[in-house]
Amino acid sequence: MRILPLIALLGGALAGQARADEAQDWLRRLTQAERQDFQGTFVYERNGSFSTHSIWHKGRAGDVTERLLQLDGPAQEVLRVGGRPQCVSGALVDQVADVHWPARHLDAAQLEKRYELRLLGRSRVAGRPAMVLALVPRDQHRYAFELHLDEESALPLKSLLISEKGQLLERFQFVSLQLAERLDERALRPGSSCKEVSLSKASVLSPAWKAGWVPPGFELSQALQRSSPASSEPVVSLLYGDGLARFTIFLEPLHGAGAEDARSQLGPTAVVSRRMSTTDGDLMVTVVGEIPLGTAERVALSMQSVAGGQ
Repeated sequence: MRILPLIALLGGALAGQARADEAQDWLRRLTQAERQDFQGTFVYERNGSFSTHSIWHKGRAGDVTERLLQLDGPAQEVLRVGGRPQCVSGALVDQVADVHWPARHLDAAQLEKRYELRLLGRSRVAGRPAMVLALVPRDQHRYAFELHLDEESALPLKSLLISEKGQLLERFQFVSLQLAERLDERALRPGSSCKEVSLSKASVLSPAWKAGWVPPGFELSQALQRSSPASSEPVVSLLYGDGLARFTIFLEPLHGAGAEDARSQLGPTAVVSRRMSTTDGDLMVTVVGEIPLGTAERVALSMQSVAGGQ
């Protein structure tokens, strides 16, 4: 009789391992999802406001190309190739880095170090069956994600960003999705108001500053310099990410201008500004991203110069 509880225990352990393996398989499928061609319409909710967008995505050959068009409010559009904007329109001109849908360049092995994977069951989104995968952070420096992955393609049909208190911070959800063997190239042609992005306005550089501390798993993916929309001063932006969460550090010379330290949390976005004194004058350091406010403050306080940076 004593062997029965042991058999039950082993059975539960094996079932748990099988569940974990299945969750890993779904994560690996998600990392390959952007290689497909599709088009669809999705809604985006943040800070109590909604917007609707169409997306055309080509990923089967060469660099991923995608066109995003906002359907409500002022016409806004962006065309990306290989993750880099080629043209933008409307208010998106100064917000290019913020226009994303949830399928990004993902590294399954790295994500498993920072998030615990949990399968929550099945759902149905945009008329398509889906598997629900939760990514629960292993530390306090990032938020949880609930992803409803299309059973056929593993594309994220719905993505929920959830705070450490269980509050919904951001929602992305398809209302229609059509997979395609090959997307019609004409669907990727932007409208006449989509203005070409000038590389001279956003040059890649070796930064003279870096964050002395970032949460484990976050890496610097891009360093750019462009003119401030409010002045002619050059603004350096450093983009960090862990594959899912992102934040950007902006550094702008003040040249005697008045500026006060500030901190705010708008839905999932933390904004922390800190005045910093240097031998070349004061800088305003601003951290903006999908991270908790305390994490953004710690990043801002850690800024330090890089020997040989330019």
